[in-house]
Amino acid sequence: MNKETTKKFATCAAAMAAFCAMAAEPAFDTLISHRGESVDAPENTLPAFKTAVGRGFGFECDVYLSKDGRVFTFHDRDLKRTTGGVNTNKCADVTWAELEQVDVGNWGKWNGSKFAGTRPALLEEVLALARGGRWIYVEVKTGPEIVPYIKDVFSRQSKATPENTLFISFEEMSCKALKEQMPEYKTFWLVNPKGRSPFVAAECIVAKLKKLGVDGVDCRYDPKFATAEYIKAIRDAGFEFHVWTVDDLPSAKEAFKRGALTVTTNCAKKLLDAYVRENNRR
Repeated sequence: MNKETTKKFATCAAAMAAFCAMAAEPAFDTLISHRGESVDAPENTLPAFKTAVGRGFGFECDVYLSKDGRVFTFHDRDLKRTTGGVNTNKCADVTWAELEQVDVGNWGKWNGSKFAGTRPALLEEVLALARGGRWIYVEVKTGPEIVPYIKDVFSRQSKATPENTLFISFEEMSCKALKEQMPEYKTFWLVNPKGRSPFVAAECIVAKLKKLGVDGVDCRYDPKFATAEYIKAIRDAGFEFHVWTVDDLPSAKEAFKRGALTVTTNCAKKLLDAYVRENNRR
């Protein structure tokens, strides 16, 4: 190795060391409860969101637009899975009056639990849980037609601000519309390396983020793709990098070490408790 190569290697090593030294770690403000604290309460319900808040974490929720223009929390395109098959209508085809009668707290492992009778939540109910120092990630599951309705909900409340609430979406046009109509709020493009938004070279991701005018990327964590060099390239271009959905501590620690700013998880309390125990043993 000649002197010039040695110098370049040392410079790169120093840069990477400095980057890793600034890495985030599992904490109340870096672990995002997926669909609320969904390991201990039915996903995308007020009990799940309130459990996350009560434990000190931020949380993620998914939203759709009802037939009569109400923004409500739900993950799937239809109501079948989390109603235990009782209601098979599509989210876009039901009114809020109908949704008020939908039970999403009595399916799967929640069958017969204290959550029976729980309905989907309205976005305004979710935003009422916003507080400083913790993030609410609002995932927009539809096209850009929902954005004016979201903007209206935000305009009628005061707790959710650009400092504690942001948007994520797989839908490129929704990302673009959110930044155009609500530019003060961060918006991240969702990417799934195994899904419909294929993971590509970092420069291609950067080009897409610039085209959409968004603030960063939130990707399904796959260590084969999301290397420290990959994440650094995107962050060095001025964009944020976040990951989902990680439910084991080693993977969460690895993601943070590589440069992820937050990790979305189904079990935030479990991960943080394990992290604290691990550090206390040292």
